[in-house]
Amino acid sequence: MIEPLLDADGIARLRAALQAAGYTSNGIADRIGPQATVALRRNDFRAALRATTDRDPLAVLIRLFVCAQAEPRAAVAAALPAEAFPLLAEDGDAVRSIVDLEPYGEESWVISDLTGGTPAPDHVLGVGGASTMLAGATIRRPVATALDLGTGCGIQALHLSTHAGRVTATDVCARALRFAATTAALNGLDWDLRLGDLAEPVRGERFDLVVSNPPFVAGPGTATHAYRDSGRPGDAVCAELAAAAPDLLTEGGTMQYLANWLHVAGEDWTQRVAGWVAGTGLDAWIIQREATDPVSYVQLWLADAAQAGDVRRTVEWLDWFDAQKVEAVGFGLVTLRRAGHADPVVRVEDLRQAVDQPLGDQVAAWFDRQDAVRAGGLLSRRYRTAAGLRLHQEATIGTQGWAVDRQRLALPHGLRWTEEVDPLVLALVSGCDGGVALKDQLTVLAAAHEVDEEVLAEVAEPIVAHLVERGFLEIVR
Repeated sequence: MIEPLLDADGIARLRAALQAAGYTSNGIADRIGPQATVALRRNDFRAALRATTDRDPLAVLIRLFVCAQAEPRAAVAAALPAEAFPLLAEDGDAVRSIVDLEPYGEESWVISDLTGGTPAPDHVLGVGGASTMLAGATIRRPVATALDLGTGCGIQALHLSTHAGRVTATDVCARALRFAATTAALNGLDWDLRLGDLAEPVRGERFDLVVSNPPFVAGPGTATHAYRDSGRPGDAVCAELAAAAPDLLTEGGTMQYLANWLHVAGEDWTQRVAGWVAGTGLDAWIIQREATDPVSYVQLWLADAAQAGDVRRTVEWLDWFDAQKVEAVGFGLVTLRRAGHADPVVRVEDLRQAVDQPLGDQVAAWFDRQDAVRAGGLLSRRYRTAAGLRLHQEATIGTQGWAVDRQRLALPHGLRWTEEVDPLVLALVSGCDGGVALKDQLTVLAAAHEVDEEVLAEVAEPIVAHLVERGFLEIVR
């Protein structure tokens, strides 16, 4: 049994105090106003502090937890029950928070370590860019069982609780599990929390949905901070998660996790990452959202842990990258699905463009389109173009007038793909109005372009499958 930072009575009284004060995301925004709210996102607390000088209970909580100010003991005592004072520390005649208690969503809270300063080896991260990205990228369909590997303070488990009947969460850090237990209790939730490394505590169990924001930072395997370092060299921990997926997922189950992967000189990074799922029998869509050169990557993560001035660590890390011929480090999302197919679909690709949020809806739709294509019979189906589909043309003027050099289809929504097409494919797409089957369209196109209809059908089928996968064409039901 993992014990929260406060006992049950303390949790209940703290929750009641937060609710009574209106200490929620909306409550804070209404209290300090839109300009101060925007400034908070830049860690500029000046406007928020000016708006809370009267020190009513909500103002005190904002100053204490959001602005990290030491506040008079009497004012804090009026805002918080005595049972919450273990979360505070003496600061002269005032008290200050020793944890980050952050409103999350409409009426939820997340508790974690304070940001800033030098993080301890067992530092427990709060809400950050990576956790927010994974939360937005997760498929939010109802499931019976869900698992959060490496839960930290419990952000992903909090999201899972909105659509999973039962939530299990693991972490290698016992201190992190105490924070997660506090987050769960504060929100009236009950999670099955297990101590251990990633999937080890749930060996032999299966889940409908597995998510993970693992310690994915790639390097020589030196482990100094549990939230970022797995102790495995390179990107081995991310490959390990893919290998574990078949035994973790129920039939039809999905795993989603954030990952780093190495771009190694002389190797195709897409093939290298595709190798993680080879032989697993899982469908996979792995998308790279960014890639960073080794120097910038090392500087980023050393600064993150307040180690920017550690020359020895910098040299060791970069020397390791050089020895492994690492040219860049990719970052993105891995989505795996146990669909029971003998010929699973594996796609590894760049997705650098801005996409409509939440990304999880786009991921779910991508797999739905894969299922539609896999069902076969593409030539007998009817298609229509996606709403708002655009055509961009580049042309050069010459003695004979304008000559089209390049034409691209562009989706203004969803995944916002662009696709260069030749005149024949453009003619095919232009004819997709949902009225006739593809095979009938091909009959007309073959006659118009004087090509063999069977040859055209053989060529067109994989092209149409690709356009459906990308979302340019929609199958008419």
